[in-house]
Amino acid sequence: MVIHYTAMASTQEALERLCDPAFEVSAHYLVSEQGEVLALVPEELRAWHAGAGSWGGLADLNSRSIGIELANRGTHPFSHPQMLALVRLLEGILARWSIPPERVIGHSDMAPDRKFDPGPRFDWRRLARQGLSVWPEVNRNRSGRREAGQATTGQLEQDDSPAEPFLSALATFGYDTSLNPDLLLQAFRARFRPWARGPVGPEDAGAALDLARRFPVDRGAHAA
Repeated sequence: MVIHYTAMASTQEALERLCDPAFEVSAHYLVSEQGEVLALVPEELRAWHAGAGSWGGLADLNSRSIGIELANRGTHPFSHPQMLALVRLLEGILARWSIPPERVIGHSDMAPDRKFDPGPRFDWRRLARQGLSVWPEVNRNRSGRREAGQATTGQLEQDDSPAEPFLSALATFGYDTSLNPDLLLQAFRARFRPWARGPVGPEDAGAALDLARRFPVDRGAHAA
């Protein structure tokens, strides 16, 4: 399951693009900002939504996943009606295809060298609370700020560099770690720690280690 935003001015403009074979782009569903769900390609058929990229060692995700486009320019929050509609849609798809929540990913997860959607304004945590995606376990650091994964893994010593365990954990979770590490950090933070800045820190590594521990990618799976 791959979630996208359209990066277009309106739902109608996105619909016209997705239905025009000249552009060679399509998706199984398009969800408007008002919460209208438009079914464009039957779930059992291949749609051209993912493009080049991989997840968990699997390429050609067009043939292995269902794609959902959310009408959003990428510069503003996703509306409440749109998120409600997405939740209902995901509940049905995951039940029909027995897709676990960790296989619901963003376009930027499988193609961080090309894509940034659905971006840091998308509420992944809301989906995780409803069992439709995943989120790192959250604890409080020494300053009292809530952080993801930091106190749960027990795998980082105070003086260790977090970069190596971070990348190792990303690979276990599903990311393609042959790509530029800076792009991987950007994609990971856009989804799980959009407020973070600077180089890889212990909080990034802790969150990644927690996800890898609880949700190691099933490299034998055939759908996302």
